[in-house]
Amino acid sequence: MSDDLAVEAHGLVKHFRTGKSVTRAVDGVDLAVRRGSVYGVLGPNGAGKTTAVRMLATLLRPDAGTASVLGHDVVRDADAVRSVVGLTGQYASVDEDLTGLENLVMLARLYGFTAPGARRRANDLMGAFGLADAAARQVKTYSGGMRRRIDLAASLVMSPEVLFLDEPTTGLDPRSRNQVWDIVRVLVDDGATVLLTTQYLEEADQLADRIAVIDHGKVIAEGTATQLKASVGEGSVQVRVAEADERPRAAEVVERVLGTAVVLAPDPTALSARVPEDGGDAVARLLPALAEAGVSVPEFSLGQPSLDEVFLALTGHETQDDSPTTESEVA
Repeated sequence: MSDDLAVEAHGLVKHFRTGKSVTRAVDGVDLAVRRGSVYGVLGPNGAGKTTAVRMLATLLRPDAGTASVLGHDVVRDADAVRSVVGLTGQYASVDEDLTGLENLVMLARLYGFTAPGARRRANDLMGAFGLADAAARQVKTYSGGMRRRIDLAASLVMSPEVLFLDEPTTGLDPRSRNQVWDIVRVLVDDGATVLLTTQYLEEADQLADRIAVIDHGKVIAEGTATQLKASVGEGSVQVRVAEADERPRAAEVVERVLGTAVVLAPDPTALSARVPEDGGDAVARLLPALAEAGVSVPEFSLGQPSLDEVFLALTGHETQDDSPTTESEVA
């Protein structure tokens, strides 16, 4: 393993059984995560992201391939790996009937802290995560954003060198999501390495130094956000229509003129599409075509493709169009 890599994986494979069928949830994944960086693993539900993280965190044994964390093999040196990593999953890992402070004190005691040391560490973490005022409240009274922060605090009781964050902002409102992003940035500034799985394109774009795009258990592209965007075309057009009911008609026109798939933004009046190579003439025809179709366009711009368009170009579908799958390990 290279000295500058915190996490390295080669050909990771994991099978699961669903009824009588066997699914290859992870199908030969390679990863190389540089120390002190944020590495994003981007993909839809069911793509294999969580399974890959669970193997790296020693919670699942790979069926094939190798992986190491800070030089420790995840199979042969599992205890050593566990001593240097933290893991925050998609769901709360703390006891909701305990207070936030009680949860952290209990974890610190389990890790071997003395009683006074456990309380000091717990208080420090509650303050660092903006939860000091809620320290005496039961976790079940916390908001969604507060629960994610107490989860993150719990994973940092031992100050891990490598932190696995498995979709840490799923279901959060924008304000809470931004708070989690700020915490991730602080952790990396303090020297930690973060491997982040997400299905949110903006999250990967905002946080990750490098991104692996995973679909159906395979890494289908890897690089910086800029490299991935440059790999799929010359540019992208962003269109905003005056009224939401005009967007379907605008999408039909854009797709017909440019010959590429349209990505519908969360804003009901916005859409975008990748510009194909040598597509300059088509872009020039687009505004007249929209006007001819009776679509009012107050905003129109040409720029770099978004990660949404990158994912659509690479896979043929968007990141959030798969439903969650139930996986049971092959015996």
